[in-house]
Amino acid sequence: MRAVVIDEPGDTSVMRIVDRPIPEATDDQSVMRIHAFGVHRYEVLTRKGGSPSVKFPRVIGVEAVGEISQSSTNSKLKVGQKVMTMMGGFGREVDGSYEDYALVSDDNLYPIQFDGDWMTLAQYPENFYTAFGAIQSLSLKKGQTLLVRGGTSVVGLAAVQLAKAMGFIVTATTRRENMIQSLINNGADKVVIDKKNKLQTDENFDGIIDVVGAVALENSVKHLNQGGAVSIVGLLSGEWMINNFDSFDLAGKYVTCFDSTEVRQEWVDEIFQLITQHNLHIPIAKVFKLEEIREAHEYVMKSRKMGQVIVTND
Repeated sequence: MRAVVIDEPGDTSVMRIVDRPIPEATDDQSVMRIHAFGVHRYEVLTRKGGSPSVKFPRVIGVEAVGEISQSSTNSKLKVGQKVMTMMGGFGREVDGSYEDYALVSDDNLYPIQFDGDWMTLAQYPENFYTAFGAIQSLSLKKGQTLLVRGGTSVVGLAAVQLAKAMGFIVTATTRRENMIQSLINNGADKVVIDKKNKLQTDENFDGIIDVVGAVALENSVKHLNQGGAVSIVGLLSGEWMINNFDSFDLAGKYVTCFDSTEVRQEWVDEIFQLITQHNLHIPIAKVFKLEEIREAHEYVMKSRKMGQVIVTND
């Protein structure tokens, strides 16, 4: 089988396609045939050495969709069953999605019901799970208002669609006026321009999903209704630390954070029910083959086209 191995961090040239034996299932690990996966900017950061916990050599890639090729001794999964995997150390502590087959812990394999093709399916795992978890973390009720800050990001696009399907009034933000109609087409009720980390509106919201991160948090809090919450789910700004933040701005308001480290099967099931019932999907920006993984990494960093970059192994 093919595997993209990184022996040491660096530019795209460090990603080498090598031939490896297909792994064998164990008592509690099954072999997944990977058909497709999404490529993310934070995987580029890992490739460059920006994830200190990742030890090389490593096959990176935090998510994949495919089927069971060989089930573990103790698994309830069946050969040929459609599954996805994400997080749980995948592509970080253990080899990840940039290969044809992966040995995956049964605890990190999630059966899914989906009738579409593999490339379409690959847009969902990390993007929609993170968006769904962020919505859940806000404890909103149907009919309340939600702002998705960073609405043109793939998680932002997923959050807008899921939130609309769940019954919320959704506003999305963008820094580019030429993206306003695209966000409306994606399901947003309204669009607000985000200029230099300041929302160009006087409106407040019951909840805010902030994909931009630390540099926008103070302004996000100012646009919360009393009793509302901000959930930070991304760092598009590239900054982790919050500077010069007046904690008294939080009076009667809340800040939380969601990541998809722990995945719940019941949430996966609910997400795919919403996807099927409401025909939810985000744009696919471009599809690459596994042997084009270097080009995929370059594209995901340079492109301003809205949507998910997908790699297919088929």
